[in-house]
Amino acid sequence: MNKPLSGTENEYRIAVYPGSFDPVTLGHLDIIQRAAKQFDRLIVAVLNNTTKTPLFSVEERKALLAEVTKEMPNVEIDSFRDLLVRYMRSRHARVIIRGIRSVTDFEYELQMASTNRQLDESIETVFMMTNPKYSYLSSSIVKEIAKFDGPVHDLVPPAVEAGLKGKYKSPQSAD
Repeated sequence: MNKPLSGTENEYRIAVYPGSFDPVTLGHLDIIQRAAKQFDRLIVAVLNNTTKTPLFSVEERKALLAEVTKEMPNVEIDSFRDLLVRYMRSRHARVIIRGIRSVTDFEYELQMASTNRQLDESIETVFMMTNPKYSYLSSSIVKEIAKFDGPVHDLVPPAVEAGLKGKYKSPQSAD
């Protein structure tokens, strides 16, 4: 899934947007589209988070992200299971992109940004405020709605909606 660059990696402004993306939502996609305009290369890096039990495998999440970003030539999809700063160094990236929906998000993300900066002072974090129409949206909410066969077409791209329907083949009873 790597798109080749000409020249050396250090000639480019490379950013990483890390996350679990389980599944990718329209809110995530909005951040990806906006960040891709700001950097020569944006790596959307799927975190293999060992503290969560994902609905989609890492490979499925990467495939969904590749599908919804296929029209964005400077967006690359990857995955990692190491410290983010180590991954950043391996990819010659110096900027972390993080979406912020609320004050609660900001407090958590500020703590993470400060920790990453302590581990590698050459790494910067850029916070992007979510589009207000997605400020309530999370992957957890999407999964809950899809689990009970609710409509998610306004929350996720069509490929993700199809993937959710595949995971939740029969409607669950709320009883």
